[in-house]
Order: sequence, then structure tokens, then C-alpha cells
Amino acid sequence: MRTTIEMTDAHRAALLELAARRGLKGFSSLVEDAIASYLLEESARNDKRRAAARLRGTLAKDEARALRSQTAALRESWR
Repeated sequence: MRTTIEMTDAHRAALLELAARRGLKGFSSLVEDAIASYLLEESARNDKRRAAARLRGTLAKDEARALRSQTAALRESWR
């Protein structure tokens, strides 16, 4: 599918340079690879967020209180 995107001159130049080093005529395949990589990383981030959300409420109240206290003490001593 063809589409139009906006990019800086510097980004375009960098993409053209990278494409030339790889022996490519244009940079469409580079953009396709970058989008695929971004989407995979975003999916992994979402999976991590969902996993973290599932942990909510798994600590007992006294464990949560102790963890908050330890975290506060660490933050106070942080440089």
C-alpha cells in the first residue's frame, strides 16, 4: 500500500544513506522493517503492562505496607 508520511530532511537523508549502503534503490523496505519492529515492541510493552496489572492485589496487606516503607526509605537515600 502506498501512503505519504512527513519526515525531516535529516531523517530522509539518513534513510537514503542506509538504503544505499544496503544496495537498495529506496528506503521503503527500511520503513517497513521499522514499523514491524515498532509494532512488535509495542505489543511486548502491552503484554508487560497486562502482566503487571494482573499482579495487583497479590501481596498481603502487611507485605504491601512493608514494601511501601522500604521503597520510601530507598527514595529518601537516593542521590
